[in-house]
Parts: sequence; structure tokens; C-alpha cells
Amino acid sequence: MNLPLKDKTLVRPAAHVNGTWVEKTPHGVYALSNPATGETLAELPRFGEAETRAAIAQADAALHGWKARTAGQRADILHRWYDLILANRDDVATLITLEEGKPLGEARGEVEYAASFIRWFAEEARRIYGDVIPAPRGAQRIVVLKQPIGVCAAITPWNFPAAMITRKAGPALAAGCTMVVKPASQTPLTALALAELAVRAGVPAGVFSVLTGNDTRVVGGELTGNPLVRKITFTGSTQVGRVLLEQSAATIKKCSMELGGNGPFIVFDDADLDAALEGLMVAKFRNTGQSCVGANRVLVQKGVYERFAQAFATRVKDLKVGNGLDEGVQIGPMIDAKAVSKAQEHVANAIAGGARVLTGGQRHALGGNFFEPTVLADMKPGMQMACEETFGPVAGLFPFDDEAGAIALANETEFGLASYFYAKDHARIWRVAEAIEAGMVGINCGLISTDVAPFGGIKQSGLGREGSKYGIDEFLEIKYLAWDGIG
Repeated sequence: MNLPLKDKTLVRPAAHVNGTWVEKTPHGVYALSNPATGETLAELPRFGEAETRAAIAQADAALHGWKARTAGQRADILHRWYDLILANRDDVATLITLEEGKPLGEARGEVEYAASFIRWFAEEARRIYGDVIPAPRGAQRIVVLKQPIGVCAAITPWNFPAAMITRKAGPALAAGCTMVVKPASQTPLTALALAELAVRAGVPAGVFSVLTGNDTRVVGGELTGNPLVRKITFTGSTQVGRVLLEQSAATIKKCSMELGGNGPFIVFDDADLDAALEGLMVAKFRNTGQSCVGANRVLVQKGVYERFAQAFATRVKDLKVGNGLDEGVQIGPMIDAKAVSKAQEHVANAIAGGARVLTGGQRHALGGNFFEPTVLADMKPGMQMACEETFGPVAGLFPFDDEAGAIALANETEFGLASYFYAKDHARIWRVAEAIEAGMVGINCGLISTDVAPFGGIKQSGLGREGSKYGIDEFLEIKYLAWDGIG
């Protein structure tokens, strides 16, 4: 395996458990492919139930020593990890592009975004404050402590293979927890590079482990069923999230779930259309449309509908498609053939229902996992794209009459993760922002992800929040001390 990295030692085709690199298990290996070329990148060991159980036990053994360190000591190690991630951003970005497919420039941006969570929570480690509560009796004192919840398990997706790990590991380690990560089977090399950098930063053995393999149901079953694991944090589909919640119920684990979305992007007739167009290009086509906070339904008021639709289609038609490592590429491959088939199915369903194809609409001439950036007009609420997350470079435009109609369309979904709208009228902005059923609302902006704000959804888009000052609370338990006989 000869990958184009400056530091070849960042390529670790082995699981990382309790400070050691595990190259073999009794279950053999699986092959990891480049979605742009189909070439095999590496073969990685497959973890099963017994190996996962052992990794959890080792994380539990490491817990006491890690949580006993001061907040400042943990923060110093996390700061070193942050510095190392940034120092190696080009190599980590190259790994992301090789195994996930996103254009290299976007991959570099993801590495910086991923590192920001390590820095943020390194600082938050020093601010885990308790409380002293006025007691009902003079001789009593009431104190509230916040303590690490214990061993945490993270199951992360392929679409942001660095950031979805650090957004979970940052607060967990800062709080004094240990963590076992099962990254997506399509993107383990990024996770393993982060583990190597964690070792270099001084993260102790057993504190941050990364399991490999494509038997996610088996590994996930052990992570959710093992009583030593006190916290599950997952990013992925709502369907899988339901299963993990059910499996975690037997041992009453604390769960964070960042699940599916069906994000509306609303353009009102008083919007700055140029700004809305720029915001939509980011919200829809970032990572080839494979983003849980992506714009899945584009709702445009009828007064500006045709003008906006034509301008959008013109911009989309000019997007350069290709291997993410090639110069100037803006749209990379989709993750696999199944994802391409889903995009095809959604386009066919829309056309059958009367939608117009303004640009794209089929597999790209490059073949393989490439799909043409697509714009469909005259979409209707009953179509698949209105109800399901397309997760690809396909945008459907839905016309609407008035503000009430836009809000009704936006909320006509079981999901409530991200939403976006463009308008100038301040009264309308307040009304719409409060009425939209979503955990995050972008107002005149198409990029809302940041380490300083709480990321998460409502309805069937999930539980809990990641990032910001709220994110570390997901990895803490509150303990109340009632102390009598004082004074």
C-alpha cells in the first residue's frame, strides 16, 4: 500500500486498542476501496463480539487513571492533539479524499473543522463547574458535582470521517471519559490516523481506541449491550438510531443521536437572490450532497421561482465532477453504487410525477460512483425527495405561494435537523425562525456548522447536542451531595 502522504506512518491498516495496533483477528480482513477509482486502498482486520468486549474492558481499566488527572492535564494533552492534527492536515485530508471521495479542498476544510472540536473541548475541560445550592436548613449544605459518565462508545459515519469523531471524542476525553470508536467501514483510515496522532499527543493507552471491520451489527450489538459502556453517541440514519436506542435500553445507557434530516431551504420573494444562490450551492453540494445538514428540499416563492431556478441550474451545470484529488474538482464520487442507485431512483420518481429536469439527471459519463449534479423543477410534496433524504448531488425545487405555505411545507416531515431560509423582512425572519421545526436554522446563510454552536436536531432527527458549551454535558453525570450537621 503506497498512498500519496508525506508521513507514511499515518497510514495504519490495523485497529488501535489499548495502545497497541491489532493487525489480525480470527475473523480475517476486509478490503477498503477508493470510491473514485474502485482500487483497493487497504485490508483491515474485522472485529467481532469478543474483540469488542476486550476493547471495552481495557477502556474501563484505563478510566480511573484518566479521570483522576486534573482538567488542566487533560486539556494540555488535547491541545497537543489539536496541534498535531493541524500540522498533518494535508495528509489527513488526503486520506479523507482517498477513502470518502470528497474534493481535497473540502477535505482540508474538514480537518480544520475536526481539529476545532479538540481545541474547543480542551478549553471546556477547565470549565466543568458544579454548584452550591442554598439549603432548606441552616446546618445543611447542598453541593452539585459533575463527574465523567464513564466508558463511552462512538459509532460514526463515513461522510465526515474526521469531524464526526472529534466532535464526540473531544468532549468525552475532556470530561474524563474513555472512548471506544467504531468508524464506518468505508472510512477507517482517517480514524486510525487520528488515533496515531492521539498517541503522539500523549493520550494514554485505553483512553481512545478505534475498532475496524465491516460487521457493524455485531460490534454495535456489543457496544450497546455491554454494561461497562455507559454512553452511546451515534451519527447516522434514523433507522439505525432506533435500533441502537432499543439495544441500549436494557442497560439504560445515556444516548446521543444525530440522525437523518430532510432540510428545507426556503427562498422568499424579498430575499437577496444572489446571496441565496451562493448559500444554496454550499448547503446542497457540499461533499457531493452527502451531508446530513444538506438542503434536501428547495422551497422557492412563486414570484421569483423561474428566475431563481434558471440561475441555480446554470451554476450547477458548471460544477466540475471528478476524482477529488484532481485540480479544480468540486463534485467527487458518491460513496458507493447503492448511493448512486438511490439518487437515480429519486430522480426517476420525480420525473414520473411531472418534475422538469433543468440540468443533469443521470449517471455521469465518468461511470462508477459518479452522478451528474442535478436540478429538478416543479417538485410536489408526495414525491420521494419530499419525504426521504436523497443524500446526493440532486436538488429539487418546490414552488410555494406565501409564508404560511412555506412553513407548512418545511414542517411536513418527521425530521427536524437543519433548515435554511433567505429573507430581508425582519418581522418575517423572527416569525419563520420560530415556526420552523428544526434544531438548527440558518438565516441568510448556507453553512451553519461550527464548534461554538450546539449541533443537533428535534423530532426524529435525534437526541442531545454536540459542540458548544452544551456538548460536554452529554458526557457528564450530575451528583447531588446533601451534607447535614454543619454548624
